Amino acid sequence: MTVDRDVIAEHEQASPDEVSRATVIAYAVAATLLLGWFLFGWLVLQQGFVDSVGESAGAGFALLLIISVVGTVRRSRR
Repeated sequence: MTVDRDVIAEHEQASPDEVSRATVIAYAVAATLLLGWFLFGWLVLQQGFVDSVGESAGAGFALLLIISVVGTVRRSRR
């Protein structure tokens, strides 16, 4: 039982991982680019609101998938 209590105590004392400033900036840039892509498709190309939302959402999900794969590869190398 002491091993379990030690592990739980160590886990509770560990501080949560902080998100770096570069990560926050990268996410803000990605969100801005996705919003720009949506507005470009909707207002400039005049392809329709729903089509522009779908295209932007698809690009966003693809970007999240790429980030997830890169994060998994980086974490597995540690």
